[in-house]
Amino acid sequence: MPERAELPGAPEPEDRVVAHVDMDCFYAACERLREPELRGEPVVVGMGYEPGETIGAVATASYEAREFGVESAMPIEHALQQLPRRADRDPDDEGAPDESGFYRPVDMAFYEETASEVKAILHDAAETVREVSIDEAYLDLTPEGWDGARAAVERLRERIREEVGVVASVGVAPNMSTAKIASDHEKPDGLVVVRPDEVRDFLAPIPVEDLHGVGPVTARTLRERGIETAGDVAGADPVALEREFGERGRELYDRARGRDDRAVEPQGRSKSISSESALEPTEDTGTKRDLVRSLAADVAERARAKDALYRTIGVKVVQPPFDVNTRARSLSGPVDDPDLVEAVALDLLTEFEDSRVRKLGVRVSNLDFTAAEQATIDGWGGPGTTDGADGDAGTAGGDPTDGGQETIDGWSEVEASARGTDEGEGAAARADATSGSPQGTDDSGAERTRHVRWGQTRLPEFADE
Repeated sequence: MPERAELPGAPEPEDRVVAHVDMDCFYAACERLREPELRGEPVVVGMGYEPGETIGAVATASYEAREFGVESAMPIEHALQQLPRRADRDPDDEGAPDESGFYRPVDMAFYEETASEVKAILHDAAETVREVSIDEAYLDLTPEGWDGARAAVERLRERIREEVGVVASVGVAPNMSTAKIASDHEKPDGLVVVRPDEVRDFLAPIPVEDLHGVGPVTARTLRERGIETAGDVAGADPVALEREFGERGRELYDRARGRDDRAVEPQGRSKSISSESALEPTEDTGTKRDLVRSLAADVAERARAKDALYRTIGVKVVQPPFDVNTRARSLSGPVDDPDLVEAVALDLLTEFEDSRVRKLGVRVSNLDFTAAEQATIDGWGGPGTTDGADGDAGTAGGDPTDGGQETIDGWSEVEASARGTDEGEGAAARADATSGSPQGTDDSGAERTRHVRWGQTRLPEFADE
C-alpha cells in the first residue's frame, strides 16, 4: 500500500496526538435539553410512530431505552414492541406493560443548532478539527503533547457539559482509527487515553466488528476464519488478508497493529466563518452591542486570515431557554470589510434590542476564496433579512436580483448530501437524509434551502452512539 504523502512540516505519525470526540446519544441528549423531565427516562428519537405512519426507524435511543433492546436503525414497529410508548399506555389495563418510554420526532434544525455550539468549542480547543458527522469530530492535539492532552480534553468535555448541556465521550491516541475505538471504549461519558506504547495491548482484545472500517459482512467473514479480535488480525498473514479483502485487507492489518498515518485534516473549505459567545441572560442593550462588536471583529479577522471574501453577514440571537433566531443580509458582491461586518451585525441586532438573550453570534458566509477584487457594496443596506426563528430554515424571499434575503440553516456546517463514511470506514456510504438543509440555486440565482424528511426511502446517519 503506498505511503500517504505528508504535508511539509507535519508531525511524524508516531508524534501525533489525536482526539476523537463523540457525543453520547446526541439526539436524545438534545431532546432532554428542551425537556429536562426526560432525564433518566428511556428516550427514543425516530419517525413512524405517529398516527397514520407505519414506516420509520429509530435514529437514536438513550442508554435507558437500549436496556429494553431498542437500537439505532431498528424499525420503529420493533422498537414499540420492545418499549411501548408512554403516551399509548392504558393505566386501567392490568395487562399493559409496566415499562414504557418517550418517543420524539427527529428535529434536525434543533440538533444542528446544538451541534454548532459543540463544534464552536472544538474549534476553540484545537487548531485543526475534522468534522465527520453532526455528532463527532477528530482534533489534532499534537501541540499539547501527551502530558497536556488529558488535561486539554478534560477541559473540553467540561465546557461541552457546562456550556451546551450534553455529554461527550473522547478517545485520545496516536492516530485517528485508534482514537475512534478509544472513544467508544467507556461510553457513556468516557475518556480513554492510549499512549503510543499502549496501542497494541489496548487493541488486542477489541472485537473485529469494532475495528475501524469493519462492517457486519467483513466481521462475519473474519470470524468464519477464526479471526475474532484485533489481536487475531494483527497476528494474521497480511498477504492472506489482502487476497481475501483486497487492498482493504492490508489496511485492516495495519489498523489492528495501531498503524494509521492519516493526518487530521479539515474536509474541504469552510462555507462560513462564525463566532459565538454565551452570556448571562440579559436585556441590556449596551452589553449586547459590545459583545456583537467583539464577535464581528473576530469573524472579520479570521476571514482575512483565510483570504476569504464574504457575500453575507448575519447574526444569531438565542433567547432563553433555546429559542434560536437568525438574521442575515446579503451584499451585492464579495467583500473584505471589518467595519461593514460590525455595522451590519449591529443593525440586524436592533430587532432584538429589547429581548432577553443568553447567546449571541456573528457569521459571514457565501465565502469566496478566489475573487481578485472586491465587488462594490452599493446597495448593501437594503431591508432584506430572513427570519430563522427556532432554528428552522425558511425559503429565500424578496427580489433575488438585489441581494436582499438569505435563508439561514441554524449555522450548522453539516453537509446535506448523502455522505460516505470516513476514510477506511467501509465501502458503502451511510445515508444522511437528516443532515440538514441542502442548499441550491434556482434559475434566478437566489439561494434556497430545503429540509429532507427521512422515513420510507432513506434513513439518518446512525453514528449517534
